[in-house]
Amino acid sequence: MNVQWYPGHMTKAKRQMQEDIKLIDLIIELVDARVPLSSRNPDIDELGKNKARMILLNKADLADERQNRAWMEYFKEKGIYAVSIDSRNKGSMKAVSAAITEACKEKTERDRRRGIKNRPVRAMVAGIPNVGKSTLFNDLAGQQISIVKDTPGVTRDRIYADVTWLDKSFTLIDTGGIEPDTSDIILAQMREQAEIAIETADVIIFLTDVKQGLVDSDAKVADMLRRSRKPVILAVNKVDNFDKLMPDVYEFYNLGIGDPHPISAASKLGLGDMLDAVISHFPEDSTEEEEDERPKVAIIGKPNVGKSSIINKLLGKNRVIVSDIAGTTRDAIDTTITYNKKEYVFIDTAGLRRKNKIKEDLERYSIIRTVAAVERCDIAILVIDATEGVTEQDAKIAGIAHERGKGIIIAVNKWDAVEKNDKTIYEFTSKIKDTLSFMSYAEIIFISALTGQRIGKIYELIDTIIDSQTMRIPTGVLNEILTEAVAMKQPPSDKGKRLRIYYMTQVSVKPPTFVMFVNDKELTHFSYTRYIENRIRESFGFRGTSIRFINRERKEKE
Repeated sequence: MNVQWYPGHMTKAKRQMQEDIKLIDLIIELVDARVPLSSRNPDIDELGKNKARMILLNKADLADERQNRAWMEYFKEKGIYAVSIDSRNKGSMKAVSAAITEACKEKTERDRRRGIKNRPVRAMVAGIPNVGKSTLFNDLAGQQISIVKDTPGVTRDRIYADVTWLDKSFTLIDTGGIEPDTSDIILAQMREQAEIAIETADVIIFLTDVKQGLVDSDAKVADMLRRSRKPVILAVNKVDNFDKLMPDVYEFYNLGIGDPHPISAASKLGLGDMLDAVISHFPEDSTEEEEDERPKVAIIGKPNVGKSSIINKLLGKNRVIVSDIAGTTRDAIDTTITYNKKEYVFIDTAGLRRKNKIKEDLERYSIIRTVAAVERCDIAILVIDATEGVTEQDAKIAGIAHERGKGIIIAVNKWDAVEKNDKTIYEFTSKIKDTLSFMSYAEIIFISALTGQRIGKIYELIDTIIDSQTMRIPTGVLNEILTEAVAMKQPPSDKGKRLRIYYMTQVSVKPPTFVMFVNDKELTHFSYTRYIENRIRESFGFRGTSIRFINRERKEKE
């Protein structure tokens, strides 16, 4: 009998490591310096065979210094570089960098003999939960990419994810929690962002803690949710033993918002029943939206970059408003505009109105609006403030549209306010392409909502991108391009086995999606897929839209 000892998420992580390991030069294993052997995952030794290895004894400041030295010697004898560190102390990162250089010395020398210089080290950071991986990653990256704290309210920004359960797909938005009564500025801001999430949501999951029990703040949050008049699913978390803890779960009936659903997020228990309850509140599938062939355009971007001004200018310029239809994002307005006898639906993410004032300078508020709008659009217009330049926040917002395969226009607004010379536009374009390198296909336009400069050109770009999104390439023509591309650049190989691409076919549009039939999916490196994509774009354009590839294995004939 094959027993699956690991929970699903750990099994998935192990499988991912197995897939990625061939691309890795160095495995950095993070352990707790106080209990190095007990905090190791034994699978890493097997997975990391024939790879450069390093062990970081984290939290060394909490362990005995002599023991740290002894453990470093122990691992050294096993051929593994070991360094004692405190990942919260940036000074210890210098020792890590030096150790990485030493551990990869053989690889670097091998690259040098092959004529490869300055290739970055590809490292994988592994370790059991709570040994400090996120903290280490932040330090190695040189910036606070992940939020790491041992205090409540750590998830300050919304985290969103696309979820599929049974035959339903939806976007799950995680808020930072709600503190009903607080004088703390950050907690108050978290409450405001949660309130926006509540207004935007179709269904609300109210998560409580069985071990903490029913507290006064739970009752206050429940009152807030009742006033929203939205369906609420009450989930009671940390119920690791249903038989033992169910009497404590029943206590949550006192909130008066329906049946409590016992779950354990850590052990993946009860989640199916909870999701069943969530999707029970979804409307029946309607074909109305599918029949509407009008281009749907979402105006996205940070607050105060001119999103509403652009729509107002479009309205003022054309003076033809067909209708104002309330969209699925509550209080956001879908504005239908006719231009050259063709209708366009514009979704204004800045149109979300609230009874109480929102501090628009808080950039993270824009994410909820963006996710909801992008879900419904064909093309997203990312508005960038020319006076401020392209920022990492712009990249985050753009990533939402990119991940969902939408057409993208980058509209650089307030271009009239920028002092220019003959190089300004090229320098600005270069900065955009650097910051948004993951979507090099995007169309860029420099506009002014104030003066109306190039506003009319937006329609031309929309039409162009719609054509690209719906373009279908005959299989025969597609494979001619593929054959030529393979002849010019050989597919990658690993351990003597070379990737073979038998043929390619287009299977869908919006975005254009291609299936490549190959001999081994593991050999299809993303860089070669990007090469194929570039060849297709050179031949057919596909302006302003992403292209997706699906790899399917086909067994070679004996």
